[in-house]
Amino acid sequence: MYIVIVGGGQLGRHLAKALIAEGHEILIVEKDKDHCRTIANSIGSVFVNGDGCETAVLANAGVNRADMFISVAAYDEDNLIACQVAKYRFNVPHTICRVRNPKNEEIFKKLGIDTVVCSTKIILQYIEEQVPSNSLSHLTTFKDSVSELVSIRILEDSPTIGHTIRDIKMPEGSELMLLIRGCERPIKPQENTEIASGDQFIVVGLVENADKVRFALTGLF
Repeated sequence: MYIVIVGGGQLGRHLAKALIAEGHEILIVEKDKDHCRTIANSIGSVFVNGDGCETAVLANAGVNRADMFISVAAYDEDNLIACQVAKYRFNVPHTICRVRNPKNEEIFKKLGIDTVVCSTKIILQYIEEQVPSNSLSHLTTFKDSVSELVSIRILEDSPTIGHTIRDIKMPEGSELMLLIRGCERPIKPQENTEIASGDQFIVVGLVENADKVRFALTGLF
């Protein structure tokens, strides 16, 4: 199949690598030039530099012949627009849209997106099922077997409580994806976010660095 992916961030690149390994023809549409350089270095010239919401850019990407269109850009609104353009302008048979805000899931479905995947909802459901008693929980390992998604819980005796994310030195290749705090809506951690007891951090990083990630965030071995 020919599959177009909008969004060349970490998720988009992992998707592309996995789909290429399965024999599919892949093209990533990414407007950030730094991300494009990363794609070129890690995967090759399987990208178009441009805004995935623009008709001309998608036309240049050959979306009219795509069997599937996946949008995993940073903002829900961009993913919706990109998928709608692909579906209604280029008649792509199947569109898949990633949303971060669970409230957008049903709305996007009503607006014609074939498949809406709420990453926040999936992660929350998994965490609720597992209810880990320790500070580190392995959620999933990506197909490349090099990177994984982990959940780090801040225990009440963690020395990092009261510190901000700016104070934390994360291992190379690790990225804080999500902070789940009590009943509040999950957020993207910022540099001035203060760590509190009970916080749950979702982190993408190298498998070999899992314990380093736990120590960085919790101060505990």
